[in-house]
Amino acid sequence: MRVILAAALLAAACSVPARPPSSSAAEFPQGEVVDLSHTYDAQTIFWPTSDPFRLEKVFEGETPQGFYYTANNLFTAEHGGTHLDAPVHFARGGQTVDQIPTDRFVGPAVVVNVAMEAERDRDYQVTVEDLQRVEREQGEIPSNAILLIRTDFSRRWPDPARYLGTAARGADAVRDLHFPGLHPDAARWLVANRTVKAVGIDTASIDYGQSTLYESHRVLFERGIPAFENLTALDRLPPRGASVVALPMKIGGGSGAPLRAIAILP
Repeated sequence: MRVILAAALLAAACSVPARPPSSSAAEFPQGEVVDLSHTYDAQTIFWPTSDPFRLEKVFEGETPQGFYYTANNLFTAEHGGTHLDAPVHFARGGQTVDQIPTDRFVGPAVVVNVAMEAERDRDYQVTVEDLQRVEREQGEIPSNAILLIRTDFSRRWPDPARYLGTAARGADAVRDLHFPGLHPDAARWLVANRTVKAVGIDTASIDYGQSTLYESHRVLFERGIPAFENLTALDRLPPRGASVVALPMKIGGGSGAPLRAIAILP
């Protein structure tokens, strides 16, 4: 009886036509991969008040058993190098690194190119008009986009004086920071009119270097929009069409984390 039943079930299964692949299933984008992250090493740029990155050798060489082995300890501040800013960084009760939905780290890139303006004025702040100009030229910023601000300051890395405006360390050095950022009015326009997954920039901060109130951080983070800072190679991306994958270290309770970000070109 069991043999007959098994044979009947097998025949029924074979008679069901194969289900075609779902047309609604998202396909992973294909194309050249561009690394948007700086290397973490002794030259990594950090905020003047943060400790530098350290890689401490634990062991390297032949083991008593006769095979090669190496291991290190690493020491780093959350906010340095190419990294994620979680909303809790400037929003009480905001999401920590491990609480941010992972779909916010993946999406189509929209590049706002202000490299010429930043070259003329290292304190330049991206304006509402800059965002509206991008939309006039390329169409409305889609609701699932990752907005990337290109200043080309990443070409100044790893020279802190050229990149940050000062090579000095300590709290007093913060007043000498000079680099471009996102104007608070543009941040307010963005959250009021568009729904983006994240905002990234190729400078040390979403707010420009001379900011003392960090308003753009606060505007974005109060809406749960994380930031990617110290990106690089944004000049390799087209204005539209690239896809971004930006995965942070999953630090429980973290206000930020090292970020490995890539773009996949169309």
